[in-house]
Amino acid sequence: MNYPETLSYLYNSTPVFQHVGASAYKEGLDNSLALDAYLHHPHRSYSTIHVGGTNGKGSTSHLLASVLQQSNLRVGLYTSPHLLDFRERIRVDGQMIPEQYVVDFVAVHRPFFEKIHPSFFELTMSMAFDYFAHCKVDVAVVEVGLGGRLDSTNIISPLLSVITNISFDHMNFLGDTLEKIAGEKAGIIKAGIPVVIGEAEGDVRKVFEEKARETVSRIVFAEDEEPVKKAELLPNGKWLFQTEAYPDLVGELGGLVQEKNAATVLCAVKELQQTFRIPDEAVYQGFARVVEISGLHGRWQIVQESPKIILDTGHNEAGIAQIVDQLKQEKYQHLHIIIGVVKDKDIDAILKLLPREATYYFTKAQIPRSLPEEELKAKAEQECLHGESYPTVSEAIETARKQASPDDLIFVGGSNFVVADALAVFNKL
Repeated sequence: MNYPETLSYLYNSTPVFQHVGASAYKEGLDNSLALDAYLHHPHRSYSTIHVGGTNGKGSTSHLLASVLQQSNLRVGLYTSPHLLDFRERIRVDGQMIPEQYVVDFVAVHRPFFEKIHPSFFELTMSMAFDYFAHCKVDVAVVEVGLGGRLDSTNIISPLLSVITNISFDHMNFLGDTLEKIAGEKAGIIKAGIPVVIGEAEGDVRKVFEEKARETVSRIVFAEDEEPVKKAELLPNGKWLFQTEAYPDLVGELGGLVQEKNAATVLCAVKELQQTFRIPDEAVYQGFARVVEISGLHGRWQIVQESPKIILDTGHNEAGIAQIVDQLKQEKYQHLHIIIGVVKDKDIDAILKLLPREATYYFTKAQIPRSLPEEELKAKAEQECLHGESYPTVSEAIETARKQASPDDLIFVGGSNFVVADALAVFNKL
C-alpha cells in the first residue's frame, strides 16, 4: 500500500472517534496493553509527560514540547485530533512522522492489528510510541485522548502528570457532574509521580487532592503558585507575561485561555527542571515561537486582516465562553460568525452563549459527526441567532468575505473540524 491507501485502511478498518463519535470509543486498556507488549513496550525507552484535562490540553502539550525542544532535548509529541494531515498527531522535534514510516508500520504489523481489532486511536498511539523509540527521543509529551483513567495513553509511567482544567464535555463517557469528570481525568495521576493542576476549585479540587493522597503524589495547583503576576494582551494578539522567573515573557498563542495555560506550563517547567536542564532562553523561545517550533495551529489564529478573520478550535461550553469573552475585547464595525458543531456536544448550552448581534453563517465540517447546517440554524433561531446556512465551510467563508466590510470581524469556529476546513481554505498548514 502507498500512503493514501494506508490512510484509507486506517480510517476504514478501525473506528475513528473524531469521525463517528461514541461507536468508536473502546473503554479499557486491554488493546493498548496488548499492542504495547507486542511492540516490546517502546515507551519505556524514553521519559514521558502526560497531559490531560478538558480544555487547553493541546496548547499546553505544544508549549511544553516547544520549551523542551529549545532545551537541546529530542522531543516526541503525540496529540489529537489532527486538523489537515494525519501526521500532525505524531511529531519529533516539531517534524511530522514521515509518510513512509506510517506505510511501513501498518504493513509490517497489520496481521496483529487484525487479530485484536484496535480502535483508530489505539493503533495511532502505538504507532507514535514506536516512532518515538525509533527516533531515540529523550522525552515525549503525550496528550490524553478522552478522559484519563481508561484512555489508551494511560499505560505510560510519566515523569509528570498535568491536568489543565475540568468542565463539561463527553458527559456520556465521563459522567454528568464535574466531580465525576474530574475523577476520570484524575486517573492519570500515578503512584509517587508529581501532578500539576491548572485550574480546580471546590469539590473538583477535593477530587484531585484525594487522588494525590491515595497515590502519595505531590500535587501543585498553578492557581496557588501564581507564576504569572501580570498578563497583558498585546495589539498583535500575543501575550506579554510578567513572572518572577521570566520577566517580559512573550506568548505567541492568542486567546484569553492562554493566560491560564501559561501558568500551568510554567509550573510544569519548574517541576521538570528537577530532571532536565531547561535554560531561561528555552522558555522564552518556546513561548515566543511555539507555532514554528511545534506546529500548533487554530488557537485564536488570525489568518487575514481587513476584514480580520480569526479561527479558534474551542468547541465545548467552557471553550465557547472564553471565545465570547475574547470577542468582546476585539474592535470591529460588525461581527460575522461562521459556526459548525458536532452532534454530541451540548449544542443548546453553546448557542445560549453566543452574541445576538452577529450575522451567522451556519455550516458543517465534512465528517459524519457534523450536525447538519439546517438543523443547527433551526436550533440557533430559537436563541435569536440569525443567518443563513451553507453546506461547506469554504462556501460560508466565501460568502462572509463578500458581505463583510474592511472594518468587520469574521470568526470561524465551533469545532476542530470546522477550523480544519477553514485552514485548508487559507492554506495555513
